Amino acid sequence: MAEPQPFSPVKLICGVIANQMDVFNRAEKLLAERWGPIEERSSFFDFTWTDYYERQMGPGLKRYFLSFEPLILPEAISSIKLTTNQLEEQIKKEFGSSHRIVNLDPGYVTPAALIMATMKNFAHRIPLVNGVYAHLEILFSRQGIRVLEWTYPDFRTSTYYDFFLKTRKKLAFQLKGYNPNLP
Repeated sequence: MAEPQPFSPVKLICGVIANQMDVFNRAEKLLAERWGPIEERSSFFDFTWTDYYERQMGPGLKRYFLSFEPLILPEAISSIKLTTNQLEEQIKKEFGSSHRIVNLDPGYVTPAALIMATMKNFAHRIPLVNGVYAHLEILFSRQGIRVLEWTYPDFRTSTYYDFFLKTRKKLAFQLKGYNPNLP
């Protein structure tokens, strides 16, 4: 029988979707206050893959990703997702809006994969706790990034890959102190 092992720390990331620079800045400030200094920012990308958020938040949406300096334990992702939902609500109120104006998508990078947290159930998602599910988004290998049957359309393109690969590399560097067997 295998003995339980503690989980290795992972690199917290957060995707941010909005259409106002003030909203992006406020979201980033609130995220950093909770989970530590921002380590890396991706470029801003046009978010045109679905009209789901546009119906709620208006046209001209952009997405970018943040990674955080401190590592987290993977079991923290459920409470992080619940907190980002509260932050979305807080930002909406601060900006005096009656509708959603920002989407915060937390997840984490491991040496092998990108896992996103979601409140939406589907056959391939793993229930965690308090209505939060783990969504295996992409796999990392020596050959690069591998998408899966259920990978979101925007994650299927190479647009985000530089950010995720750079984040994975920084995680590997940080984990050397935790796990010297990493390649």
